[in-house]
Amino acid sequence: MRDMQRRYLLGLLAASMTTASSAVMAQTKPLVEVWKDPNCGCCGDWVKHLESNGFGVRVNDTGNTAARKRLGIADKLGSCHTGLVGGYAIEGHVPARDIQRLLKDKPQALGLTVPGMPIGSPGMDGEVYGGRQDPYDVLLILKDGSTRVYQSYGRRA
Repeated sequence: MRDMQRRYLLGLLAASMTTASSAVMAQTKPLVEVWKDPNCGCCGDWVKHLESNGFGVRVNDTGNTAARKRLGIADKLGSCHTGLVGGYAIEGHVPARDIQRLLKDKPQALGLTVPGMPIGSPGMDGEVYGGRQDPYDVLLILKDGSTRVYQSYGRRA
């Protein structure tokens, strides 16, 4: 009987430690709030990309036009989904590593954008595209609305 009690208590202790560990890990993940169309597959794939790269994600399936406008992103810089993380706007298929760099460097900026929907960017890289990788730039959106290249992908030197 005593062995059963000890195993039961050890099981409870292990379960509570796992729960506490998961809660601490969840608190340390940067949370990206995303606005997207509920029927957009590439937006869902981008969310999965963020989650698999250490981000927590809260999805609003309400479209992103109002969020883009509220965050000050010009329509010409737009894409199919908009995010907000650490006070920065994230527009379109921005790779997780560039968001991580943004949060680390903390530049004076509105955020990052990948205008349009370039094939090969996160979320636009599924099997349906046959491994195609179009070149694209991640742009840093400055507070005055201007942009500069933050990171290039697939560009030849």
